[in-house]
Amino acid sequence: MGSELSLFNLFVNAGLTVKLILLILLMASVLSWMIIFDRSRVLKRARQAAEIFEHRFWSGGDLSALYRDLGQSEVSSSGLASIFRAGFKEYVRLRKIEPDDTMAVIAGAERSMRVALSREMDRLDANLSVLATIGSIGPYIGLFGTVWGTMNAFYALGNLQQATLAVVAPGISEALISTAVGLFAAIPAVVGFNRYVDQVERMHNRYEEFMEEFSTLLQRQGHQ
Repeated sequence: MGSELSLFNLFVNAGLTVKLILLILLMASVLSWMIIFDRSRVLKRARQAAEIFEHRFWSGGDLSALYRDLGQSEVSSSGLASIFRAGFKEYVRLRKIEPDDTMAVIAGAERSMRVALSREMDRLDANLSVLATIGSIGPYIGLFGTVWGTMNAFYALGNLQQATLAVVAPGISEALISTAVGLFAAIPAVVGFNRYVDQVERMHNRYEEFMEEFSTLLQRQGHQ
């Protein structure tokens, strides 16, 4: 009995429509796990890079030297380093053009940092919408497979003279497997989406706080 109700046997004995639904859900599950592992790696690196950069930035060293050092490093293309470089580059450029208008210089630097922040957010939350989609529609796709399989099971029963539980159960089990696989694909996607949205929001707040502190620092330098 156990072997008859194995997932493999249920898949093999299912109809073509249910098989296609199961394949779609399995591919969606594989895709969601790939995104989950990828976002975990990207966000972990972003946190580590932010800690390293903040340690260097607040160590009191020369900002021009930090800007040059970051220009020779790969980490300058992302995270706080990219926001700092965008703001400091624009600050230096505008100081040469409008040395007496400190507020205009700071506003220009902040705009550049906003652009860099937007790019960084796009990088961090990439593919999270795919997780949300799998998490929201996975159960419905599975439910569709169950409804379709149940309809076929009852249609087949109509051709029998006598319907018993032993005859009905296999067909219902084949139908219910798509709901189970739909939940199997959706639950990790929902958990991953909620977890990474929270982490991206925390990183956004961290970047925003740095931008405010850096702008204040540039203002003090501009008035000196």
